[in-house]
Amino acid sequence: MKKFLVPIDFSDASINAAKYAVALTQDFPEVEIILYHVYSRISLATLTSKEEGSRQKVSESELNEVKSKISEGKDNISCVAEEGSFVENLSDFVMGNFVDMVIMGITGSSRITQVFMGTNTLNVIRHVNCPVMIIPAEAKFHGLNKVVFTSDFKDVARTTPFVALKNILDTFKPKLEILNVDSEHYVELTPEFKIERGAMEDKLGMYDPDFSFLRAYDFLEGISSFVETRNIDAIITVPRKHGFLSQLFKTSHTKKLAYHSSVPIIAIPA
Repeated sequence: MKKFLVPIDFSDASINAAKYAVALTQDFPEVEIILYHVYSRISLATLTSKEEGSRQKVSESELNEVKSKISEGKDNISCVAEEGSFVENLSDFVMGNFVDMVIMGITGSSRITQVFMGTNTLNVIRHVNCPVMIIPAEAKFHGLNKVVFTSDFKDVARTTPFVALKNILDTFKPKLEILNVDSEHYVELTPEFKIERGAMEDKLGMYDPDFSFLRAYDFLEGISSFVETRNIDAIITVPRKHGFLSQLFKTSHTKKLAYHSSVPIIAIPA
């Protein structure tokens, strides 16, 4: 049975992520969606065990309210509330319960404050041992028919987590596009890029991927244009540095990334 964990902080964005998870898995024969909430510790000597228990019950009750709103009559959704540190608890829960994927929303009352959840998400990605699907605040599920895997095409055979990537492709069965964005691309690929493409084809050839090598000076603008023109449903990436994913959460006062409001990002642990 596949297990998908959805962290819930009761914001609209986290509830939207839960709705997305339900729609994403609606045709799966065996799947469990876990609504997961961590409430912070209160270090007060006067806090009684009864009061501590009531916090647990309130959290569980609120989770069940969310469940009733999104379940659509299905019985494959469970609720878990724990006291502790969000990232630490979530990491332990994922490992101890063999979770296949974490599906997270981006929270914040404004685009600027969403950067905070971006930081929190980066910490989750650092510590969990499974893929993390990041759902933009306004994203609605319209199918997962085509995905793009972004690669720097450097030492592909050693640095690409092919097992995790194949698990995602085998689970959702989308059409696979493989994209490299680089400012040095010209009409003909360099010998180095040809070698790395061959290594990628050797590992992923059974999925019949389409390769694209895009010349662009700004990676985010390049992938944004690619996502829009190719009708991409999700971006898969291997974040080796925090700087890369941090950029995905930043917003401009005058322009937002074309995919920011609609296309999820799936981060695979390296």
